[in-house]
Amino acid sequence: MGARGPIAKRSEERMGHRSKDEKDSITKAPSTPPAELPELPEPDPNWHPIATDWYLSLRESGQAQFYQPSDWAVARYAAELMSRGLSSDRAPNGQYVAALNSVMTSLLTTEGDRRRARIELERKKPAQQSPASVTAIADYRASIGG
Repeated sequence: MGARGPIAKRSEERMGHRSKDEKDSITKAPSTPPAELPELPEPDPNWHPIATDWYLSLRESGQAQFYQPSDWAVARYAAELMSRGLSSDRAPNGQYVAALNSVMTSLLTTEGDRRRARIELERKKPAQQSPASVTAIADYRASIGG
């Protein structure tokens, strides 16, 4: 896992000059699901819905392209732990939450986890929109027949 401390900014948000080695040390990957996934077991039908959603979301996440079969086994284990905790009548204790969070961190499930590991998923570019002033003028012209 990467360094401790504050989470670094994304590479495109950083200001100033960066060395080529530093830029090259960041692994960039598409944020889309991997083209090919191994044969994965379906979620356990007895899992809590939140655990099921979390497990299925990994299949759609860009970091899944880095997963090996053992990572998917860890994901199933995390979903099972999550489901048991969410289905319990007792409030989760701090040790349980910390252990589950540690397992999820090892799977790079949050942007902060990925940044610490020097992995960035490329964000989708928003569709280009006209500035509001241009749109307002065009609407005004259309309303007066021009």
